[in-house]
Amino acid sequence: MLGLDVDDQLVEVGAAKPALSRRWIVDTAVRIMRAEGLGKVTMRRLAQELDTGPASLYVYVANTAELHAAVLDALLGEVDLRGEHAGDGWREHLWAVLTSYTAVLFEHPQLARSALVARPSGENYLRLVERVLDLLSRSGASREQAAWGVDKLLQDATATAAEQSTQRQNPEAEDDWNATVHALRAADENTHPSIRAHMPALIGGSAGDRMRWGFDVLVNGITHTPVPGSAH
Repeated sequence: MLGLDVDDQLVEVGAAKPALSRRWIVDTAVRIMRAEGLGKVTMRRLAQELDTGPASLYVYVANTAELHAAVLDALLGEVDLRGEHAGDGWREHLWAVLTSYTAVLFEHPQLARSALVARPSGENYLRLVERVLDLLSRSGASREQAAWGVDKLLQDATATAAEQSTQRQNPEAEDDWNATVHALRAADENTHPSIRAHMPALIGGSAGDRMRWGFDVLVNGITHTPVPGSAH
């Protein structure tokens, strides 16, 4: 009987390549974005990473805009919807949820800017909208006020994240702000009396205080302003 030689060469059988799926595509896109930025998340770059042709991706994702929206939805899974560190009451829980949402976008400036026009439609986005609607409804706001209000709150939080995260990445942002402050302080009282009358409040306050004030302004307006055509 012939025995096997221990030095016989072993044949390595490679694992089969996973079947292409939307989940795999989005997960890979998120990984590329974290490592290289959203600008590198293109259909061509993704096809190279997945070892396939760009045409194969279009079966699962229509275009780059839809891909970016899917990446955004994936990251929305990191938003703290329970508001574990919030105080008591619906308002404080709503503030905690929106602060967490802003923080997630703040970590990805390009995605924050994309989120101004992208419309995610995945499960994480639905969970976020569900939570904000639920909290707004607890305020006593009408169905219409809560429905319209969720859009304004998310829009404001998205714009805040896009502006602040972009400024953080811009090495000239501080110089630009200093130039703005100088121009406001130097405004002539004869030609710009309102600017002079509202200094230094015009440039005062911390970013955190301004964010919270803006949140309260929106919530107060949402809950006290009737929606056109509604019975409330």
